Amino acid sequence: MAKEKEIKTNAMRILDKKKIPYEVLQYECDEFIDGIHTAEKTGAAPEQSFKTLVLQGRSRQYYVFVLPVAQEVQLKAAAKAAGEKSIEMIHVKDITVITGYVRGGCSPLGMKKQYPVFLHKAALEYEKIYISGGRIGTTLCLSVQDLLAVTGGRIEEF
Repeated sequence: MAKEKEIKTNAMRILDKKKIPYEVLQYECDEFIDGIHTAEKTGAAPEQSFKTLVLQGRSRQYYVFVLPVAQEVQLKAAAKAAGEKSIEMIHVKDITVITGYVRGGCSPLGMKKQYPVFLHKAALEYEKIYISGGRIGTTLCLSVQDLLAVTGGRIEEF
């Protein structure tokens, strides 16, 4: 019997192409669960687990914010970081159209288009963090510096 081939996501392909090391954590899940429950399923430290949110500024530009799973985005601070007068979360129904990912599987890597990425300053407390791997059931662990380099991201407080 042939060995089952690992299914690569866009996020993983980008990291492979740039020769960036990462660890893959798989978990069983058929539908969206929040980041805290995802961390529990994978055994990842919840404080090192980060979620990806997509927001839209008044200018209609989209922005990607990566923040600890237990925190909520502060819209005023996020707008300031993005240089917008105001900013709001995109509707759940629009996630796939805008990013190419589904809710619960949205990675800051490999979206349909490259949007500006902002990483919460809490990430600097760790050498590595956990992010979505680009589909429900897949988490990636990689260095904060590698994530910033591959996304062109900036550290901000929001």
